[in-house]
Amino acid sequence: MSSLSTAELWFAEHGMHAVPDPAARAELACAITAEHARQIERLRAPMVSRTDGSAELRDWVDCLVRPVTQHLDRLGSPTWYARFCAQLLKEPLLHDVTLDVSLAASPALPALLQGLERCLPELPAHTHFERATMARHLIVHVCAERESALAEGSSTLWSSWDNAAACLVDGVTGLWRAPVAHSPTGRDTARLIP
Repeated sequence: MSSLSTAELWFAEHGMHAVPDPAARAELACAITAEHARQIERLRAPMVSRTDGSAELRDWVDCLVRPVTQHLDRLGSPTWYARFCAQLLKEPLLHDVTLDVSLAASPALPALLQGLERCLPELPAHTHFERATMARHLIVHVCAERESALAEGSSTLWSSWDNAAACLVDGVTGLWRAPVAHSPTGRDTARLIP
């Protein structure tokens, strides 16, 4: 097992503070994120290219979800990446730093985000940000739950990563299409990466 895989396992099972030195923690988290982001990008880029021009929200949500689940499937079991991402969500500053790393490693993401926005022209910017945040949490936690169950050899709600992806695409598409019945929060920047 490589040192990055060992760090990923350690973070996934013990939390981000398992490495007490904040600089070392950030460096390891960014290296782990960059490695996975490059692999996910190789799956996402052709999907985004094939989806270019689509006005179907579901097509773009598919581009958001399936590269992640396909990547986890290709890693085999046990894996720790989804649980690592779940731990990152608990550390907003570290999550923001690693999110920038993900964006830098994924040239297809801007086109994906633009595709989502084109499908939702009536959605206010602040609501777009809120739904992006909820979608990120949903994708990360569903993947982390399945990954954990597979590692423990216990049953999961989803029979395969493909089945988990289909359920996530349904749920995230419904989340984006839900009616807006609340006032703005003032945030207007969507960052979607799981």
